[in-house]
Amino acid sequence: MRDILRILIAPLTWLAAFSAIYGLHGVLCASGISGQTLGISWVRLILMGAYILVILVQIALVAVLYHPKFASRSSFVRFVSHATGWVGLVAAIWSLAPVVMTSHCG
Repeated sequence: MRDILRILIAPLTWLAAFSAIYGLHGVLCASGISGQTLGISWVRLILMGAYILVILVQIALVAVLYHPKFASRSSFVRFVSHATGWVGLVAAIWSLAPVVMTSHCG
């Protein structure tokens, strides 16, 4: 059971983060929050903070998957969990980047 968790934790975290950030985007746009700090809207700042948090969580997951304390005895499971860890990180960076880089609430 732990091997399945090792393999799926990063993609499942990305899936949850993807849903949460785009849901947060919709809620923030619907709420009509206005205001700026340093010339950046509060909505964009909140979304940027959420994006950075997701990336940091994914980096932490990759680090944990490489740590010997949490490694599987099976070399196959270690390889696949490392691969899915990187897939989760790249998927988070790539699929959530539009939230930060494009216009919002338009």
